[in-house]
Amino acid sequence: MDFQFLLDGFAQGIQNMTWLEGVAVCFGIASVFYSMREHIWVYPTGIVSTLIYVWICFQYKLYADMGINAYYFIMSIYGWYVWTHPKENQDILPTTWMNGKEWGYSILLFGISYPVLVYLLIYFTDSDVPYWDSFTTASAFVGMWLMAKKKVENWIFWILTDLVSVPLYFYKGLVLTSFQFLFFTVLATIGLFAWIKSSKAYADA
Repeated sequence: MDFQFLLDGFAQGIQNMTWLEGVAVCFGIASVFYSMREHIWVYPTGIVSTLIYVWICFQYKLYADMGINAYYFIMSIYGWYVWTHPKENQDILPTTWMNGKEWGYSILLFGISYPVLVYLLIYFTDSDVPYWDSFTTASAFVGMWLMAKKKVENWIFWILTDLVSVPLYFYKGLVLTSFQFLFFTVLATIGLFAWIKSSKAYADA
């Protein structure tokens, strides 16, 4: 795959982009930026993007990703509440690392959701990408839950989700969305280092 091929794909994606996909992409990027800065606007912007992608994923038979976007919506409401209601002795919810118990929950969540999603997509839908679709959904399940808890490791799961989403959406013809996830991969890497720095600041305070 050469650079010209990517440029041609991007140009084609712009030409084929619907206004609805464009709005979803813009709000999705805004949500990641706000997340990197630990700003509460990560949730309202994310809610708009995820609701649009529920409809887009349904149209393109990305049923697991449609479900994850519905899950994003619910977890955005939950995260919005958690971020704005810290403990009584805290001004804001601090950024922290996961402990062993939380790692166990995360692995369990991924380990259960992935095979269940694969099974459902293979036997109950007409999905032609059950393994890709299920992986991005299962890893995003964990990432969204950890982001709501303001755990540094949420970015690791987002990086995994984004890396697999790039070829998935490109294959499905959603080229602009594919490039969006490539951009998200870069932002998630930056976000990981930013939250590491933030967690150190909270620990030293």
